[in-house]
Amino acid sequence: MCNAMGARISPPSTRSLATNFDQRTPDIGRNKMDDKKKILFLCTHNAARSQMAEGFINTRYGDRYEAYSAGSEATDVHPCAVKAMAELRIDISAQRAKPLDVYRNASFDYVVTMCPEAQRRCPIFPGAVIPGGVTYIHHAFDDPLEAEPEGAPCAPFSRVRDEIWNWIETTLGHP
Repeated sequence: MCNAMGARISPPSTRSLATNFDQRTPDIGRNKMDDKKKILFLCTHNAARSQMAEGFINTRYGDRYEAYSAGSEATDVHPCAVKAMAELRIDISAQRAKPLDVYRNASFDYVVTMCPEAQRRCPIFPGAVIPGGVTYIHHAFDDPLEAEPEGAPCAPFSRVRDEIWNWIETTLGHP
């Protein structure tokens, strides 16, 4: 679904995380005539990284973006991803893992692959074409499910969450 057309960006090592957000549920049926850009975050399982990115965008940048997430092999949202986001007062507990086919007829301004497997499986998004085309971005984040717990079982999720937040702020946070 994605091709590495965007440059790799390293998130800053220190950046404060805002902690008071309201969770919003995106509306896939919104008219494309509005000014919001649609973003699809892709990972293999749609269990953690892509779910956290969706939550950040819809909470922090819901005035400019509509975010969605999917997986090439969607499973379930991991409880540690929910917990990591709750630490920042962002509730993703109602989000569900979705297979990519759910968005087959949707159009997006950005398609972001968040792991090498998603980039390999999805070099081009098969959805509807929009004027101006789709911008493909690839930025690989560690899989918190494969990381060694750093003291607590959910610690890798918090670390990856912070990396995703820093990347979003650097890449998409500025108009």
